[in-house]
Amino acid sequence: MSTSSAHSDKTELALSSGSPRPDGTVALPSPLSLGGRLSISLPRSARGPLPARIALGSIVLLALLLVAATTAAPTPLVTHSYEIFPFWESGPLHYLFSGLTIDKWTLDVAFSYLMLAMLAAYAVALYGVRTLSLRTIVVTIVALHVILFFGPPTPLNDVFNYLGYARLGGLHHLNPYTHVMYDESWDPVYIFSSWRHLNSPYGTLFSAITYPLGLLPLAAAYWVWKLIAVLGSLGLLWMVYKIALTLGRDPRHALVFLALNPLYLVFALGGFHNDFVMLIPSMAAVLLTLKGRQRSAGAVLMLSVAIKYTTVILLPFLLVAARPEGPAPDRRVWLRRSANILFGCLLGAIPLIAISVGLFGFSLPSVANQARLLTPDSIPNLVGFALGADGGATWVLDLADLLLVGAVLALMFVVKGDWISRAGWGALALVLSLGWLMPWYVIWAAPLAALGTSARLRKAILALTVFLVITFIPITNVWLSQHGIDPMNSAVGRAASSLTNQLEQ
Repeated sequence: MSTSSAHSDKTELALSSGSPRPDGTVALPSPLSLGGRLSISLPRSARGPLPARIALGSIVLLALLLVAATTAAPTPLVTHSYEIFPFWESGPLHYLFSGLTIDKWTLDVAFSYLMLAMLAAYAVALYGVRTLSLRTIVVTIVALHVILFFGPPTPLNDVFNYLGYARLGGLHHLNPYTHVMYDESWDPVYIFSSWRHLNSPYGTLFSAITYPLGLLPLAAAYWVWKLIAVLGSLGLLWMVYKIALTLGRDPRHALVFLALNPLYLVFALGGFHNDFVMLIPSMAAVLLTLKGRQRSAGAVLMLSVAIKYTTVILLPFLLVAARPEGPAPDRRVWLRRSANILFGCLLGAIPLIAISVGLFGFSLPSVANQARLLTPDSIPNLVGFALGADGGATWVLDLADLLLVGAVLALMFVVKGDWISRAGWGALALVLSLGWLMPWYVIWAAPLAALGTSARLRKAILALTVFLVITFIPITNVWLSQHGIDPMNSAVGRAASSLTNQLEQ
């Protein structure tokens, strides 16, 4: 290697790590793309790790403030807390913050600005991720998990729905796919639950593995599930870390992009949702595919599908990954790898089907009922509302499903790029097609976006994050109401709201 070549390599290495250039600029990842380079003139104070470290500290402080507010006393951020808020739900930090009382309006405003502040800190952390050490990032992530573990579920209480279905089957021997939680109205979990007239929408494997929780006292089951969710989140992040290393990429970008997203922290982790349990095997399928273990990848993916069916969206892209690289790939190799993936799916599905039939008969999750529900800010509802088509009308939802199928086919056979990015686009298309859109659904696509090479996909995930933060904070609803805007003010919207009320009563 020549001296000039070596000097060039060292210069490129310095620029890629965010070192200052002679002209006073610094090469940083774009704050939106986390790829490419963005050369801008920066003041001396902005060239070091201080801004990013302040951002991490701010996110930790904001998470602590959220837990302090929600654990101190009943609040609208903790569902049913005005009806019942036992000490075992509020957690041990209740004794530390019990003197803190905030009226509803102040809390709504404070939560709204907390989310916006966390979003801004997230942007700064993304912008300065190259200045942070992996140890600093990991310590921050672990600290956030510990803090949120000690808080009650916010702002929805799906935890108690999980436990309600678990007690329905595990304790009361009633099939959660043919019975509803109203059939256990005497059980102490009933008052905490939401979907009291909805059969379980979760996969049969999830029901089976949560049945033992139904045998525990409710308080114990509550804390055990919270621990499972927190460990599941850490397990997901560990999978993302391993995949990033396997791909030869810097894991700092992937970890910050995913784990410090305010929707991930406040809604997914803070709500202790089962999406982490679903995403671990799906990410394991990605890792196994990268290692060339197609049968194992297919079998493991079925575990994820049996928890929540939505991860079946990954299967077409595992088949895309089976295609050999090069301008003239060997079709026989492609067919053999694809057959191995499908055979692995079959091998994985057989025992899962046997368990499902043995425990639940031939009843299936209540997907049809859930598909009839709408949230005001789901994309199909907003598009239908804007078009004057009665919001999320049936034909709008059907069109969204057709567009989803078309998008998946195009991503498989037309769109170029790495298969992980294409899978991320497919997962994002799935999220956007749903009539029932919850803010933490962004994490279905975010891990793939963090690991893929598509800067546009990362921009799309960040844009969706901003959209969901803005639309789900309380002050937005107040502003819309003051201006007479109600996306559910249509015949379809009113019917969907009525159905939601029926299922919740």
